[in-house]
Formats: sequence, structure tokens, C-alpha cells
Amino acid sequence: MTNQDTRRKAEEKLTRYLKQHGLRKTPERFAILARVLGMKGHFDAEGLHKALDSDGYHVSLSTVYNSLELFCECGLLRRHTFGREAQYEVDLGSHFHLICESCGKIKEVDDAELVRGIMGRRYSAFTPAYCSVSVYGKCSSCARKQRAAEAEKKKTSSTTNI
Repeated sequence: MTNQDTRRKAEEKLTRYLKQHGLRKTPERFAILARVLGMKGHFDAEGLHKALDSDGYHVSLSTVYNSLELFCECGLLRRHTFGREAQYEVDLGSHFHLICESCGKIKEVDDAELVRGIMGRRYSAFTPAYCSVSVYGKCSSCARKQRAAEAEKKKTSSTTNI
């Protein structure tokens, strides 16, 4: 699917949602949606606001927050809280996040077997729509830095004891 197709389908979905809920179809909402669809990976409201501003499209931060909430409600975005402020991403279905506790880097992982395992389970009086799993730890870069720092500390402490 091309970017143009993705944008058209997202705009159609938003238009249906706005009509169903008696909400106005404003140019600001569609401009924000277009910019959101161009964002790579996870982003926050303030980063989106700055990106819109740098594109020459000036809207208030509250308009950005309200639009993001609306996009989440209609199923265009997902909101995640990875231990700090809310992060958003275009709704691409179920996938998982590996989150580095040191640097905050987030890696997305698709694991069809895990999705089938979670979504295929029967839950009492509950039907799952999607799942979100976050795994916290250290990325390889931070783990390497930590090992190097520990080795340097060990080397320094052994030379000072002589």
C-alpha cells in the first residue's frame, strides 16, 4: 500500500468517525493527521507540535493533544506510556516493544507466534481486540557501555591497590 493509499484510508476512517459522533471536519485535524502519518516510529505531542510548526502549520499545543486523543479513539493511533510521557504511533496492529531503561530507546518487534498465543486465549467475559506488550531491559549499546565502564572501574581499582 502506498503512502497515498494509507493517507486516503486514514482520512476516510477519520471522516466516518467524525460524522458518526457529530464532530466537525476541520482542516486542522486533517493537517495534523497528514503530519502524523509522516512520523517515523514513536513520537510525543510536543515533538509533533514542533514538526507542524517547522512545516509552517501553526496550531496550539492543546489542538495537537485533542487531535491525538481523537485519533486514538477512532483507531488511527495507539498511545503508550513507556515510563515517561505518552508516546504515540500509527496503529499497525499488535506488536511488541523492547524498551531500554538506560537510554529510553524503543525497538518494535513483530512476533506472530506470541500474538496468536495471547489473542487465541479464551478470557472469561472478555474479547480482546489487540495486545500490547512492553519488555524492559538494556539495549546492546547500553549493555556494552556498562561492561566497558565496569571493566575500567575494575582496572582502576586494581591499579590503585598496588
